[in-house]
Amino acid sequence: MLLSIKPAIKAPLDPGFLPAVIYNRQYVESAKATGKSVPLVLGLERECGLVSRFETVVMPTADADTLLYVERIVKFLVWGRGGWKLHVGGPKAIGDYIRKIYSARGARKFDCDMMALAYGKKFEVVVTTAGKVPAAKDMQVPAGGHLKGCRIGFDLGASDYKVSAVIDGEAIFTQETPWDPKVQTNPEYHYHHISAALHRAAACMPRVDAIGGSSAGIIVDNEIRVASLLRAIPKKVFPQAAAVFKRIQKEWNVPLVMMNDGDVTALAGALSLGKNGMLGIAMGSSEAAGFMDKKGHILGWLNELAFTPVDYNPKAAADEWSGDIGIGALYFSQQAVNKLLPSAKIKLPAKMDLPERLVEVQKLMAQGDERAAKIYETIGVYLGYTIPHYVDFYDFAHMLILGRVTTGKGGDIVLSKAREVLAKEFSQTASDIAMHVPDEKTRRVGQAVAAASLPKTKK
Repeated sequence: MLLSIKPAIKAPLDPGFLPAVIYNRQYVESAKATGKSVPLVLGLERECGLVSRFETVVMPTADADTLLYVERIVKFLVWGRGGWKLHVGGPKAIGDYIRKIYSARGARKFDCDMMALAYGKKFEVVVTTAGKVPAAKDMQVPAGGHLKGCRIGFDLGASDYKVSAVIDGEAIFTQETPWDPKVQTNPEYHYHHISAALHRAAACMPRVDAIGGSSAGIIVDNEIRVASLLRAIPKKVFPQAAAVFKRIQKEWNVPLVMMNDGDVTALAGALSLGKNGMLGIAMGSSEAAGFMDKKGHILGWLNELAFTPVDYNPKAAADEWSGDIGIGALYFSQQAVNKLLPSAKIKLPAKMDLPERLVEVQKLMAQGDERAAKIYETIGVYLGYTIPHYVDFYDFAHMLILGRVTTGKGGDIVLSKAREVLAKEFSQTASDIAMHVPDEKTRRVGQAVAAASLPKTKK
């Protein structure tokens, strides 16, 4: 079936790109057309008995197309929704296959291990019938929007961190500082950088009423459970690194709330537009994403779209961390730019890191270099085919797109190409989803300012 996927608009530097949305929708349509399809219900259980569900149909036989379809859907849900227990309600052969590969010895061992770290329980797969999958139960927490008082907001990225001093919703001080946390083995490195940034912001205000922060990774109860920022931290001192925000909260003795940077992206969009139903995506060192439903609630989903499949090309590049292919981080981040450099015939020094490589591409783009333009066009095609893919998992009306990859002329090309794909292939999505791009200042520090609005104070 993969051979039948023919996107109308090819990715200039990645002609083998096979959009997940086309495969998934073709599979479901084909299964229904046979008259033999059966229900498949997937349920992911996470902390406090919360459960997310996803319902679809499959062929009752465990053929190659069906197994590919189900496994990729499961992969998306594991990282999009999160959980430690997966209920597979449908044909037993399909459930058994998923249980085999999502195990300590299976192809998705990485995913199982990460979920175990995030939720504190061994990941398990329960094979059952569609009618026995638990009912959905999602968290309904209003997020942020508290603007009064003197607040500090910060955003931790892989290559830099941002801090803002905010008084009654207005940023009076913002600063970006480069750092390299992912190779640091001493938790004090992270603590001292964050603490120093907070003190610099505090010096600009008469007092500090609250602190809000955003960071890449999985954050539960103000602790980082999984994050590339802490990849080099030894296991024996990891709890010390994970609890850095609780340490800071104790020292400052003010309300402090930490949230995944993707969710803060969605919050930033909601605050700037005054609208809910927001999916936010930040294309930075990786792909960060967050979701606020149409009622203005955060559902407690992981929204780690950096690990979700967007490309079903069997020859797609593999992610160095998870080992999986075709996942978001390699399509919507600095990693995507780096991946496309050889095809664009742009040569950069081997020792140059990703942020510097992006800067060089941006310089070429500013000079009108057609090779650089092709990189952005390719990312635009990726985005155009992935937005409707996200629509199949999230109910949103607005999409906020920001991050370093979207700055400058290249960012304009990304959005233009994405809109071209939507108009030609997904007209309904084009009319249903409004894409928003903040101005240059908001792109770079907007998350820090939004993060400042997270804590609720007594004043």
